[in-house]
Amino acid sequence: MRVFRLIMQIGLSVAVLLAPGLPATAKAPSAAPAKDPVKQERLQLFQELEATHGIPWTYLAAIDQYERAMQVGRKQKSDAPSARLTAIEIPADRWCGPLNPDQDDTNPDSIRFFEGVGVDGDGDGKAERTNDRDVLATLIHHFSSYGYAREDWLIGLWNYYQRDRAVRTIDQFSTIYEKYQHLDLDGRSFPIPSRYTYSYRSTWGYPRGWGGRRIHEGTDIFASHGTPVLSTGYGIIEVIGWNRYGGWRIGMRDMSNVYHYFAHLSSFKKGLKQGDIVEPGEVIGYVGSSGYGKPGTSGKFPPHLHYGMYRETGGNEWAFDPYPYLIRWERQSRKR
Repeated sequence: MRVFRLIMQIGLSVAVLLAPGLPATAKAPSAAPAKDPVKQERLQLFQELEATHGIPWTYLAAIDQYERAMQVGRKQKSDAPSARLTAIEIPADRWCGPLNPDQDDTNPDSIRFFEGVGVDGDGDGKAERTNDRDVLATLIHHFSSYGYAREDWLIGLWNYYQRDRAVRTIDQFSTIYEKYQHLDLDGRSFPIPSRYTYSYRSTWGYPRGWGGRRIHEGTDIFASHGTPVLSTGYGIIEVIGWNRYGGWRIGMRDMSNVYHYFAHLSSFKKGLKQGDIVEPGEVIGYVGSSGYGKPGTSGKFPPHLHYGMYRETGGNEWAFDPYPYLIRWERQSRKR
């Protein structure tokens, strides 16, 4: 019987490998999300508040993730352990009221008297800026006043942040959480499959000769024309099309609010469009030599992928060197 089962298992494996219609660049099925206990506890808190107040947990998770990413971008993340589950911080003058003489006030009545936003979310009689339930209850109180539909939530986001970029990013995060229904979306992938031949080195800051004086804001990965290009993380396609510098290019924003720039492509994955959700290791395009001219210009340099990373911290996005990240992701991909 054991021999029979073994033969059946081998037969099924061979059948899967030889199954028709499976493309050579197909991505392996996503592994089950890691059970990070902190993220699980955070998710349970969001879901509990959804059950209590009716605000979708993905809204709360998206705001928390945006705030978390902005703190990292501004280098405000402390190495000291925190007792809090969320990263949402509401300024004291907004929490307690701008005219409140006590900017550490936790009395809900006096906070309300001075037109502060802080509320008591856990029923202990105090409205504390460092209490996750109080902070989330304050946000829920704000957003529920606009309504529960997505359009209402976007209006509430605008009135809270007063920034189009913040509203757009948080809405994107919420959409991604809605698809995957968990918080473990930190996976990464090297942008070229390991079975293909490629080469790269650090080219950050090198001078560029076309289009005026500028520096190289990325890493060039040289590979044969038509080599698949993979998404480096979970994210959403923000830009796809032609750029006179980058040629056929794709811009993807990940769950850390980092913009990933894939340029000089020969083509895109069929059907890929702005607003699509992608995940690590998913084919999004193919290596080419497009760019440095009007749409369709190609062949002015050897085929390669220009890969760049940009972070947004409340103003203009700024580029940073992707080379150390590529080295790490390459090692991780080879191990997998």
